[in-house]
Amino acid sequence: MTVKVLLADDQPLLRTGFRMILEAEPDIDVVGEAGDGETAVRLARGLEPDVVLMDIRMPVMDGVQATRELVGADGVRVLILTTFNLDEYVVEALRAGASGFLLKDVPAAELVNAIRVVAAGDAVVAPAVTRRLLDRFAHRLPGAEEVARPAPVALEALTEREVGVLRLVARGLSNAEIAAELVVTETTVKTHVHHLLTKLGMRDRVQLVVFAYEAGLVRPQAS
Repeated sequence: MTVKVLLADDQPLLRTGFRMILEAEPDIDVVGEAGDGETAVRLARGLEPDVVLMDIRMPVMDGVQATRELVGADGVRVLILTTFNLDEYVVEALRAGASGFLLKDVPAAELVNAIRVVAAGDAVVAPAVTRRLLDRFAHRLPGAEEVARPAPVALEALTEREVGVLRLVARGLSNAEIAAELVVTETTVKTHVHHLLTKLGMRDRVQLVVFAYEAGLVRPQAS
């Protein structure tokens, strides 16, 4: 099955590089390119890509707003591109529904794999980068004075072990790392994560991370 990809970045050279990498793969087809968020939204609605590779900082409409519109109205899966040190809006993009993020200097093999993972309905959460990113920008997540905390019933529906797994997911640990921490099999961890997604009504691992921070289960680490 071919994965259709739309590239959204205001730097033509980067789009060309990504296109060359992706079109070398037999199961990936780059169906279009956009230099700003507004164009990305318009093209995505016409081309119906499986994945939009979305830059954050673009003219006319930024990647956060474009992600919000595409995920909310069209169900398109979005993979965010970030330079990390400069993009303070990545957390907002994740909350808008993005399925994860990649650094712009990502190795070609990781880029290709990430697109396949997202197209298959999963999320791309690089553990170490997630941990650093959320610790740095967690202050941008809403506090108690801005929005209500998740209803207690949402957490009460979870078992003690599921809450423990949720905390470890939010700390940026991979399934293998969580399995080692809890001394269980990786298959068991995957089952717990599946139960968390089902009980909390969430789509992927990224949303679990943000939920855990908003629910106060995890606090930013000291700088």
